[in-house]
Amino acid sequence: MALSKRKAIVTRLESIEEMASMDVLCSDKTGTLTQNQLTLGEVKLFHAKDEQAVLLAASMASREEDRDAIDEAIIHGLNDKHYMDHFTQVRFVPFDPVHKRTEATIRDDLGHSFRVTKGAPQVIMQLCGLAGDDEARAQQVVDDFAAHGYRALGVAHKESDDAPWVFLGVISLFDPPREDSAETIKQAGEHGVRIKMVTGDNVAIARQIAGKLGLGSNILPAGSLIGKGGDANLPDNAIEQVERADGFAEVFPEHKFAIVKLFQKHGHITGMTGDGVNDAPALKQADVGIAVSGATDAARAAADLVLTTPGLSVIINAIEEARRIFERMNAYAIYRISETIRIMFFVVLAMIFFNFYPITAVMIILLAFFNDIPIMTIAYDHTQLEKEPVRWNMRQVITVATAMGVTGVIGSFGMLLIAMDWLKLDIAQIQTYVFLKMAVAGHLVLFVARSREHFWKRPWPAPIMVWSAVITKVAATLLAAYGFGVITPISWPEIALIWGYSIVSAWVTDLVKVAVYRHMENRTPRHQQFLGHVQHRLHPAASK
Repeated sequence: MALSKRKAIVTRLESIEEMASMDVLCSDKTGTLTQNQLTLGEVKLFHAKDEQAVLLAASMASREEDRDAIDEAIIHGLNDKHYMDHFTQVRFVPFDPVHKRTEATIRDDLGHSFRVTKGAPQVIMQLCGLAGDDEARAQQVVDDFAAHGYRALGVAHKESDDAPWVFLGVISLFDPPREDSAETIKQAGEHGVRIKMVTGDNVAIARQIAGKLGLGSNILPAGSLIGKGGDANLPDNAIEQVERADGFAEVFPEHKFAIVKLFQKHGHITGMTGDGVNDAPALKQADVGIAVSGATDAARAAADLVLTTPGLSVIINAIEEARRIFERMNAYAIYRISETIRIMFFVVLAMIFFNFYPITAVMIILLAFFNDIPIMTIAYDHTQLEKEPVRWNMRQVITVATAMGVTGVIGSFGMLLIAMDWLKLDIAQIQTYVFLKMAVAGHLVLFVARSREHFWKRPWPAPIMVWSAVITKVAATLLAAYGFGVITPISWPEIALIWGYSIVSAWVTDLVKVAVYRHMENRTPRHQQFLGHVQHRLHPAASK
């Protein structure tokens, strides 16, 4: 619900847990890190009479109704768009990531047919068979544009089916970075998530944009690293190169799939953004597939998270919310395990050693009712936001829960001995005594389990969690005091003793919990003193 309010739709609930653990996010450049609002730049002429001739040919190789950002920028660059009315588009071949060009068959008012094309400069240059000085000059133009962050498009035409393609010129286009991209990338880094830019543009353009966004300049050409053979042709050091890279250029759809698998092979929880049909395999392979705004139905179907607004900023909100949900699940697991140990071991051992049931079947049902209502409110609890990706540490969960549970068992037996040997209660009163103690202590343990630090420190519990506990505990207390024909009542001084004992027991349990966490995370004073001693021995100058 929280994510849907931020225009992000979760299509697979399990992805919430994986998003909390995600440490690498491969992001498309165009439309995600950039605005996808292209502006027309300089036009370099080759075999065209003027710039308008190049733009006219490129416009005829476009389809305005598709609302493509490149096509719109080129068509808007025409001085007289009505001149296009003299031509009819007979056939149109749209752009695809493999061939990287569009092509159209055009017929003029006189019935003469010819063909035009636009696309990646290297593809158009090869199509026209450029060689020698023309090839060198065209490549230099493309490199100059790329050095300034401009995308380049080659344009060519063909007078007839038998005629050769003629290279008309190169058009430059600039797609500025989104205003929030640099801040989003910075925030991702602060959350322990590295963003890797993935683009079909050449290395120079990718490096220029990456520099503006603060990503770094280590941009690798995907083809030279991975190749089209997939994993079978990977070089030995491919994983290390991918790890160190800040982004990947000249990327084909199959490269995205291979990049994701490489990161996963190296133990990373990997996210991937995409919008096209060809991105679907990579989105499906990724631990967290993210379909960006305007994605195709195929990409949305393969994704775990669908964004309905442009940009990546909402992903940061999704990561934060996922980590909060993870912390709630972690707290619930610890609470549930510790309560199971506390109740099960206490009841069984009490039956063995004292030869009576410390709690009746009706009390067990009432206890489940009083405990389960507040435990549901943990879904709304305020939790600490971890700065790094989180993963399940079952050794830690079981150790902490066991320590808390054993402490609870010892406390319960202490309470039982007080009721039997000091207060001299009969069995029916002892059962009520144990019932109220388990009800009160159970919720106090819930507040203990929800945080790694002491329970009185921030973040404090959500109001709904506090009030649900207060209401159910008041109800349990009144039931213990008056019985209402369901259980045997006990006196108010005995009830006060149970409350005081339970509060002290929860405080002791909290001390045990914090001590176990600090021991397992090497944060005890002894560990810190040892680490400080080692650092001093390794870097004596820095310690002074």
